[in-house]
Amino acid sequence: MTDLRYTAKPPAHTDVPRPKRGEGQWAFGYTEPLNKNEQAKKDDGPLNVQSRILHIYSKHGFASIDPADLRGRFRWMGLYTQRAPGFDGGKTAMLSEEELDAEFFMMRVRTDGALLAPATVRALGSIGVDFARDTADVTDRQNIQYHWIRIEDVPAIWARLEAAGLTTLEACGDSPRPFLGSPVAGVAREEIIDGSAALEEIKRRYIGNPDFANFPRKFKTALTGHPGHDVSPETNDVSFVGTVHPEHGPGFDLWVGGGLAANPMLAQKLGVWIPLDDVADVWEGVASIFRDYGYRRLRSRARLKFLVQDWGVEKFREVLENEYLGRALVSCESPASPVGHRDHIGVHEQKDGKRYVGIAPTAGRVSGTLLVQLADLMEEYGVAGARLTPYQKIVLIGVEPETVDALLDRLDAIGLSARPSAWRRNTMACTGLEFCKLAIVDTKNRARDLVDELERRFPDLTESDLGGPITVNVNGCPNACARTQVGDIGLKGQLVMHEGEQVEGFQVHLGGATGLQANFGRKLRAHKVTSAGLDDYITSLVANYLADRTEGESFSAWVARADEDLLRGDEADRADGRRLAGATA
Repeated sequence: MTDLRYTAKPPAHTDVPRPKRGEGQWAFGYTEPLNKNEQAKKDDGPLNVQSRILHIYSKHGFASIDPADLRGRFRWMGLYTQRAPGFDGGKTAMLSEEELDAEFFMMRVRTDGALLAPATVRALGSIGVDFARDTADVTDRQNIQYHWIRIEDVPAIWARLEAAGLTTLEACGDSPRPFLGSPVAGVAREEIIDGSAALEEIKRRYIGNPDFANFPRKFKTALTGHPGHDVSPETNDVSFVGTVHPEHGPGFDLWVGGGLAANPMLAQKLGVWIPLDDVADVWEGVASIFRDYGYRRLRSRARLKFLVQDWGVEKFREVLENEYLGRALVSCESPASPVGHRDHIGVHEQKDGKRYVGIAPTAGRVSGTLLVQLADLMEEYGVAGARLTPYQKIVLIGVEPETVDALLDRLDAIGLSARPSAWRRNTMACTGLEFCKLAIVDTKNRARDLVDELERRFPDLTESDLGGPITVNVNGCPNACARTQVGDIGLKGQLVMHEGEQVEGFQVHLGGATGLQANFGRKLRAHKVTSAGLDDYITSLVANYLADRTEGESFSAWVARADEDLLRGDEADRADGRRLAGATA
């Protein structure tokens, strides 16, 4: 057995005050597990489960799996048990995890910002077709996510992924979760610096490394050298963001402590300059602080953001420099925050004269068949590769200018448009009740129906008409996998009372944003919307915005000052909204 607490050299921690009560921080000698998750990791290193999957569980079937592996260590292999069909959202908090388990798995494949060759896209599609009932989703962590995976098929899937240069290793669990990288790294004309080599080095050194496989909880990484900050750096545990030092040139600032869920916090900026070759070392330092000083007593306070909040960014930098790097970081003013799109949808010129093309699956839902069709088009049109985005989109890299128009038409024909409506472009959704054991409401299907209905009601309404994008982020529970709090319209799934009955619905967050206007939006007291009434509610909300806004006023700016009655949209407002939508049509 591997005890991961003792594989790394303990820090000196001479300048860090000991907390008044133990939070399970290893650096202070609190090495006894304080909850069942920590106990399971102490009992056996999570990475060891890979061998049992290959040699025992895949050969003897689902019933042979140790429960501690099934609902714990399997996550380090990118596997979660899938929600059993037939249980509505009211059962989510009432039934045990065991009762909600289906004998199938959700599997996440990490891409870590890598460029996926046509053959790799084809391999991903073939796995969906052959092993996952033709499922595949593009997630907002640049993963491909499958469903209906049988334990007996996992070795064959892993072999196919390995041949394609991909892995599911540590795609879940208290581990270095899949990295977010700029989808246009190395090709965007406006790029400050290409950080691809740093992400590759972090992956080479630390993924599968026992020293970094037991964090207090998940640890999310983002890196971009694009001035559009296209990896949501504000909401990750550690982010490296392209910057320019007046003397040293391009490098990266360091942001730490971002995260959403029930206690959302935006990352804090250190205001430093890190050269490309040092990024992996600094990542190791930040990850080591989290491992050694992170809170392990309560899972609800085990994210890095709580440590950063308690220490402050100055103390965090001091510990990073003195105890882990052994040198001072170069100070540099943090880069300005951008405004506008980060998803790279549409056709854009690359620095080499070729084009990259951003395409929009609706709410991230694709399929194995669709990925195979995409691979066919990539090969036919000589596309260099594809990258997934943190906004559930796909970007095709290296398209010859003379083939663009024909490629766009072919993409439209298979349902992957580079010319989507404002609603199709700007709607994201998490996995939801269909497969997730934490979810309370349906999300993917509801989001797709919402997009279809808004396109029908507002067929000619463009982003220019709307004064910019209005993002709709649909989440099935409070965990904010679809970044509910930073959407223009954030929808958090819950059960609501309607005409004396509990039905699926949403708590509404309005006006959230990242970038220059980064904030968590406005939450109206006791304001809930039923899932069935969502189309009408958003129609009335948009109609009220169009009628009440001032010239040039964005949706988020309007939300911040609008009367609550306009934001709530009662039944009369919803009828007015439907009439306006009809007039617009």
